[in-house]
Amino acid sequence: MVRPVAKRAAVAHLQAGLGLSERRACRIAGADRKMVRYRSRRPDDTALRGRLRDLANERRRFGYRRLFVLLRREGEPSGINRIYRLYREEGLSVRKRRARRKAVGTRAPILVAAHANARWSLDFVHDQFGCGRRFRILNIVDDVTRECLGAIPDTSISGRRVARELSAIIAQRGKPGMIVSDNGTELTSNAILNWCAEYRIEWHYIAPGKPMQNGFVESFNGRMRDELLNETLFHGLAHARAVLARWREDYNTQRPHSALGYQTPATFAKHLTTAANPNTPSLTNSVYRPVAHPAPNGVSTHRTPGPTG
Repeated sequence: MVRPVAKRAAVAHLQAGLGLSERRACRIAGADRKMVRYRSRRPDDTALRGRLRDLANERRRFGYRRLFVLLRREGEPSGINRIYRLYREEGLSVRKRRARRKAVGTRAPILVAAHANARWSLDFVHDQFGCGRRFRILNIVDDVTRECLGAIPDTSISGRRVARELSAIIAQRGKPGMIVSDNGTELTSNAILNWCAEYRIEWHYIAPGKPMQNGFVESFNGRMRDELLNETLFHGLAHARAVLARWREDYNTQRPHSALGYQTPATFAKHLTTAANPNTPSLTNSVYRPVAHPAPNGVSTHRTPGPTG
């Protein structure tokens, strides 16, 4: 019994169960009588608890850090420790995934120009409608700004369809410096090869069986699976398109991203654009920055790095 709450409970048990006096119960439990008599004057935080529960029910897979960021946006002055305490007391903890095996060895940083469209990644994720029919989602992510450029669902997506979707995105925001993907048949088709030659875009294929060389879109797929696909029952293709469009807009403009210092991808992209503007001398950034973290402290860096994405 170390915490005051446990000592108060022990004293109350001795008094109620054994009929001991307060003085003797406190002596046995090792508690101070002033501590036993103390009554907390802390406010009950009813409004804050209610808002925290509402946000947690709305964002079922958000932890206390992201909920804290959302509360701060609404003007809540409480610190993160207070939010964490209320989060635990309300029983809002999110069930964690099982720990995955971590790679042993070194990871060489991948130098990418620190601006939007420096490199895109794309991959497919699968799900099914309420009737059991399966469909696919083509996810396209900007590796630097973490923006979701496209989340296109359909029952079948060919290489020509991928090329059309990429052309539409390029018409809106410009050409990427590089595109990274796995070796799926749609992404190695003649339609994609002809499209790359037409637009003069470098397309990099990761090594077979090495999905973490395409880690940015793989991480995005995990977030989409955890926060949307596992939480939503899709009734049909039209419903899936509407839900994915809303979720993509929310992901880019509202959802705090931990890798960006809990900024939204849209805000981070705006700051990058401002920093790259030569007319703003107060903001200076290096031309290139690593988008993959180097090996942690204590890990030997004398091994030959493997191929990276």
